[in-house]
Amino acid sequence: MPSKNFSGFDWDEGNLQKCRKHGVTIEEIESVFAGTPAIGPDAAHSTAEARFLAIGTAQSGRYVFLAFTWRERGGANLVRPISARYMHAKEVQHYERR
Repeated sequence: MPSKNFSGFDWDEGNLQKCRKHGVTIEEIESVFAGTPAIGPDAAHSTAEARFLAIGTAQSGRYVFLAFTWRERGGANLVRPISARYMHAKEVQHYERR
């Protein structure tokens, strides 16, 4: 399981477009990691590299569902968001019950 110790985010045009596709801003994605997101493995999509899923609240107050991986660059441990979307009402209800 990944730790919360990371130096920043790994952004480029590829992951920026995928994350923006659902209307989630970079600021919202980064703010999810400033809180205490629930993080778990994404075994179904971890064929080439270990991927993880995060669920948390963005600074806007909306719940965000994120797929991400870790990247190491120059000794820095970075979060590389792969995709992001807002959670549907039923997903939020399920998350809040847990």
